Amino acid sequence: MSGGLLVRAVRNGLEALDLVDVLIRDGHIVDITATGGRRSATTVIDHPGATVLPGLRDSHVHFTQWAVARQRIDLSTAHSAAEAAAVMARAADVTGSGATVLTGFGFRDGLWPDVPDNAALERLMPKRPAVLISQDLHSAWFSPAALALVGIAHVSGLLREDAAFDAVSRLPGGSVDEVDEWARQALADASARGVTEILDFEFDDTAVTWRRRFQRLGRARMRVRAAIFRPLLDDALDRGVRTGDTVPETKGLVTVGPCKVLMDGSLNTRTALCNDPYPGLTGPEAVGLLTQDPDDLTATMSKAARHGISFAVHAIGDKANTLALDCFERSGCSGRIEHAQMVSPADLPRFGRFGVIASVQPAHAVEDRDIADLHWRGRTDRAYPCAALLSAGATVEFGSDAPVSRLDPWHAISAAVTRTEDDRPPWHPEQAVTMRQAVAASTGGRTRLRVGDRADLVVLPADPARLTPAELRHLPVLATVVDGQLSHLA
Repeated sequence: MSGGLLVRAVRNGLEALDLVDVLIRDGHIVDITATGGRRSATTVIDHPGATVLPGLRDSHVHFTQWAVARQRIDLSTAHSAAEAAAVMARAADVTGSGATVLTGFGFRDGLWPDVPDNAALERLMPKRPAVLISQDLHSAWFSPAALALVGIAHVSGLLREDAAFDAVSRLPGGSVDEVDEWARQALADASARGVTEILDFEFDDTAVTWRRRFQRLGRARMRVRAAIFRPLLDDALDRGVRTGDTVPETKGLVTVGPCKVLMDGSLNTRTALCNDPYPGLTGPEAVGLLTQDPDDLTATMSKAARHGISFAVHAIGDKANTLALDCFERSGCSGRIEHAQMVSPADLPRFGRFGVIASVQPAHAVEDRDIADLHWRGRTDRAYPCAALLSAGATVEFGSDAPVSRLDPWHAISAAVTRTEDDRPPWHPEQAVTMRQAVAASTGGRTRLRVGDRADLVVLPADPARLTPAELRHLPVLATVVDGQLSHLA
């Protein structure tokens, strides 16, 4: 019988020696045998000696925000508020004056020597609406004209947490057509890095968004778990939606994800809820912010679980992680904790005990190491504890939190294995994991293909286990397959 897709003469899994042929039909792997047999297929991927792995998953993205952020002014190299304002002013000179909102993305003020002030933006860009969004998405710096545009009065223009989320949501944005085109480009780039599945935590009705995109963009080659935005939970309960349900008109590739809530803020914004205060801060908010009432969350989780909806709880500080685990314990529900960036040692075994997935972003550890050394000084031995979570029996899944980090699983895998992204020594190397553990955390627990698996896979020119850190970070992808169909071919 002919038809299907044949991946020929590849090594199946990490450190595999034998060459095999992988035959795919109807979205599943139907045969894996020693290479050289006479097999016919409609499509053949022929890269002798390449390595094939299960498709890579990014288990935490904000996809629309990532697609949009790629169009914004890059602020990632600004080392002060003055530098960031100057970058925006230069962009204003290029684009000219007018009422169009000038938007930048990617500043990290946790190490800045000065403080954002909208007067600086006003001096450099009189009357021009300008908005600077932080890399962690938890703060936004508005010029006076931008504040007026969204109807907000604020002394400095630096908004945090809910105030920032609300203000940014009021800004005029691209049209649906523009944003969907940016999303199409972003999908292609993610596929080119071997991504076959994402869990999208966008702040909208993600199921509706992805159903529209699949209809407009053709059969998009990506599996999507579409999370439920917390304000839409009651509507989902009324409609009988359950986590894991297939979203109609998406050819089975889009499913309903968990409901997402935030227990605290972030490290860079100094709002992650911790047991100990941030250096130099005083008052009730010196330890960060509690953004969810634990009793209310416990009751909501229990109610949602009775109707088949699971929860994903954003928790970054050690106090926030304790409270989130308390909610899972009291409700008797399993689910996910997103980030788990600082965890008390006593809480590590609770993840496995309660069946709570630790959804972590290894790139944050290497990108935030200097901010953590400053603001979590003396506590970083329990920060970004990937190895400790695995040793304690937790199920760990990797993601990027894009656009907070770039949507590139090889960047995450490299960070998890090496605990550095530059020439500096590894940061807390005791929390490094093995290549096999890192790949498993990026593939749903598997490091090799099996007959009967759904046909989501990635073809690589070399075995990742045999690469240097630099080679690993920039590993090219020869082909990506989703549901038995090519989504990327180099």
